[in-house]
Amino acid sequence: MSHTPFTRIEVRALYDKPLLALLDEARAVHKANHVDDEVQLCTLLSVKTGGCPEDCAYCPQSSKYDTNVGAEKMLDVESVIASARRAKEIGSTRFCMGAAWREVKDGPAFDRVIEMVRGVKGLGLEACVTLGMLNESQAKKLADAGLDAYNHNLDTSRENYRSIISTRTFDDRLRTLDNVRKAGITVCSGGIIGMGESADDRCEMLRTLANLDPQPESVPVNALVPVEGTPLADMPPVDPLDLVRMIAVARILMPKARVRLSAGRTSLSREAQMMCLFAGANSIFYGEKLLTTPNPDEEADLSLIRDAGLRTMPPAPAE
Repeated sequence: MSHTPFTRIEVRALYDKPLLALLDEARAVHKANHVDDEVQLCTLLSVKTGGCPEDCAYCPQSSKYDTNVGAEKMLDVESVIASARRAKEIGSTRFCMGAAWREVKDGPAFDRVIEMVRGVKGLGLEACVTLGMLNESQAKKLADAGLDAYNHNLDTSRENYRSIISTRTFDDRLRTLDNVRKAGITVCSGGIIGMGESADDRCEMLRTLANLDPQPESVPVNALVPVEGTPLADMPPVDPLDLVRMIAVARILMPKARVRLSAGRTSLSREAQMMCLFAGANSIFYGEKLLTTPNPDEEADLSLIRDAGLRTMPPAPAE
């Protein structure tokens, strides 16, 4: 391993540091490893919504729960490329496509995703997909199409995992990340706080990610958005300072990763979002929706970035 594995005690001690001392440390790590005033804008599009056979307790797309998200047909390649083009026009440099699948199945739907990846790459955007579990040969096909990143979140700690999902195991998640890595695709993996987990669970999730070798290039930190009809519908809102703390710890443990401030931003004040950016988040999801979850509007985001004295990451030249 390129670094000594972190222990539970080390990570918990970091998490429990006085907040300002933790932020000082996170800032120093951030400045040493990243362009200090740059934020990457990413857009996430659901290319196949709803009807998922998994029972993830937070997810309105599960067919197990009665939510206002029904199963929809998969989008066609042209409309996805049109969305990617618009995302690029408004400043995004990374475009992520999500399908509510338990796992990738070879066939026409997967072939369509491969075409989408090629089209997004053709626009000069970073291409990312999140499609559930996948095997080595599927990962290789995605790599051959030019995929930059594969998102597959751990969600929570190994110990807490069964209380959130029963239809697959924590090791299934790690196996998918391993298949992605073997194919030469970068790993995007993070988790969600506010699902009833303990501080130890939060630390363990970050420790598992930080002990991957190599570490994930991208770490989304999400706050639960409770949805009517799901088992977690009545969870209390996340304390914004807990989110700031998670981002700071992620930044210190994974210095080179892009830490992404993800779902749950609509419930955060501008000040709380600024603190997350100060703590080491250097990417936000941008656009009006995250799969099926509302997101702040684009103008509000751009003015937040401007008012923080930050700038958006410039696009890569088209190939």
